[in-house]
Amino acid sequence: MRLFSQFHHKCMLVAGQGPVEENAQDLGFKHVVTIEALRKAYPLLDMVDQNRVPTPLPWFPSISSNLPGVILFGEPVRWETSLQLITDVLLSNGNPDSELQDIPYPHLPVLACNMDLLWMAEAKMPSRIGHGTFLLCLENIYKKVTGRELKYEALIGKPSTVTYRYAAYLIQEQAEKQGWKAPIRRLYAVGDNPMSDVYGANLYNNYLKSAHQNQVQAGVKRSLQTAMESCESILVCTGVYRHNADVPSKTKECTMESVFHGHRDFCFDPSLVEASHIVQDVNDAVQLAFKKENWS
Repeated sequence: MRLFSQFHHKCMLVAGQGPVEENAQDLGFKHVVTIEALRKAYPLLDMVDQNRVPTPLPWFPSISSNLPGVILFGEPVRWETSLQLITDVLLSNGNPDSELQDIPYPHLPVLACNMDLLWMAEAKMPSRIGHGTFLLCLENIYKKVTGRELKYEALIGKPSTVTYRYAAYLIQEQAEKQGWKAPIRRLYAVGDNPMSDVYGANLYNNYLKSAHQNQVQAGVKRSLQTAMESCESILVCTGVYRHNADVPSKTKECTMESVFHGHRDFCFDPSLVEASHIVQDVNDAVQLAFKKENWS
């Protein structure tokens, strides 16, 4: 999000839960409007829950300027309100107080984080719907209303390659602070979701292989920053992915899925959900990495 400085000085609508306004400001966005603030400014927009409609309707000052874009941090608490107001902003070209004229297309820029369809919580069922499900709802509502595809200015987070590149950058930065001289050549990506954690790690591994091959062919000498050669994916069985029996030895048979849970804008490649290793938990994953790196 820090890379998208062209939006940092614009008044952006932000959706999610928790301190979304503070989070946006930490990332460089100077002026943002939350879903709740937009709802208070335009109380007639949110009419799903009749118990929340104020009677008589109070007067609130309008948002001072049009909203030029939308930031989606994560799943909101009240989906119906967020889905309604985000759709209103997109259809009205950032001015939900105006009468609907021609629907603009391309629509306003939408930046979205966190594409996981499902995630694991304390419940025994490993199918807590995440922000990926919210995005799916928003995409389908927009297409049903307009007949056109909702498009993203950026999709950030797993399994996007840029997320793993950023992780590699942070790891290299830590290594330099520790004074390590030897370049880091391998990453180990540990996760519980084949469709996001493993998929993204394998996607990044393919990127590293391609970059390494291109440098070899070009005869380019590799620096510490470009010495990364591979990223191995390690799938743990304590989250979204569960395996009740012994840890399997054949990863391909256990990670192949007939239904792709990844985001709409990522093509399904069965080989990308095949983890390099499957272990029981994070501790086993760390021990595996130690063993492969010959660390006692």
